[in-house]
Amino acid sequence: MAVAAIKEYTAVPRDLVANFHGKQLVYASWDRHLLFAAPFLLCVPPGMPFGELVTGPLSMLVQADPDAAAIDWHGVEWLKANQPWVPDFAASLEANGITHKTQLRFRTPGLNSLSAAA
Repeated sequence: MAVAAIKEYTAVPRDLVANFHGKQLVYASWDRHLLFAAPFLLCVPPGMPFGELVTGPLSMLVQADPDAAAIDWHGVEWLKANQPWVPDFAASLEANGITHKTQLRFRTPGLNSLSAAA
């Protein structure tokens, strides 16, 4: 959207990757789980293995959901930038094409206890 201003307008984005001291922002959301109203925002190094992201911060964040203990992370349906995607759990985020402000979504078929029937 265009900005109408009475003098020169210069915006300085504060969420540039350069401002995160070697880390990057990654968004992650669990589809059909209404306990979480918005995507999680993770600040992680690009060299972190994808499997470590899942077993570390992501698992800790979803543990409040009654379905969390039953997640088979290798059976999850993943979307990256809203496109179906199969991650390499041993490879880094960078090697998986996960860059600054990438949006990841995951679905757990059969584990939808807090969702309206779809």
